[in-house]
Amino acid sequence: MTASLSGVIAAIATPLDENLSPDIPRAMKLARWLLDNGCDGLNVLGSTGEATSFSVEERKAVMSAYKTNGLPMDRLMVGTGAASIADAIALTRHAAELGFAGALVLPPFYYKGVPDDGLVAYIGALVEATASQKLPIYLYHYPQLSGVPWHVELIKRLRQNFPGRIVGLKDSSGDMAYARSVAAIAKDFATFPSTEACLLDARKGEFAGCISATANVNADLCQRAWKDGDAAAHDNAVAIRKLFEGRPLVPGVKTLLGHIHADTTLARVRPPFAAVSAADRTAITAGYDAIRAQNAA
Repeated sequence: MTASLSGVIAAIATPLDENLSPDIPRAMKLARWLLDNGCDGLNVLGSTGEATSFSVEERKAVMSAYKTNGLPMDRLMVGTGAASIADAIALTRHAAELGFAGALVLPPFYYKGVPDDGLVAYIGALVEATASQKLPIYLYHYPQLSGVPWHVELIKRLRQNFPGRIVGLKDSSGDMAYARSVAAIAKDFATFPSTEACLLDARKGEFAGCISATANVNADLCQRAWKDGDAAAHDNAVAIRKLFEGRPLVPGVKTLLGHIHADTTLARVRPPFAAVSAADRTAITAGYDAIRAQNAA
């Protein structure tokens, strides 16, 4: 088994209704728009999708909606990691039954300093739970939030213990030396940095693409960089990403989605997130409009 996903993948935001529950109609509309406007694939229910703020049943309902609404499952990976192994098994099994192209798995993130043996057992339980479907598993490395890294020797051990099932990794650490060391594990191990700044290097075969929060708002530019090597588009995509530096990323991305789609409800976030400040909202939206205007000129 090899990874089937590559290129520009948006870590899609999850729209919320007035009760701060997942807004399925808006979620499906946003997903189709992203797939039609530059995204090769989508990472459903990742960090940008606020997955860990939802219950297991809410996450399963969102996952099911992608299937029942006819979204292309072969272009979608979904976050199934959880602190509870039982929850992770339930979510990963559901992803397999629905036909997602892969599960993106955070390590169990409450206890810190856990041994590799425990992490191997955790992944082993997910592998066993999806043995009949052989769902591809992508590891999600985000130690700043999870506190538990997928270090290189552990990844090698997982690949050896579970042949053909551990197909790639998303790296949200921002450590490009780490990303390159992971990419060097094997040619068939798909490594996705979380920034579109890597796309020109990815075109050369260094990475499988990117899985980015800001691809929600700049996917067309990302695709031009990925497909055509368009340096100007790449620079503009990175400039849009930089608008969020020093600001809350997920609320900021959702605020900009509301601006782009003229639908302020897209800016809703679930606690513990809160809306961005008025000053940040102005800076993000005005900065975006200026970059787009310059690109159009």
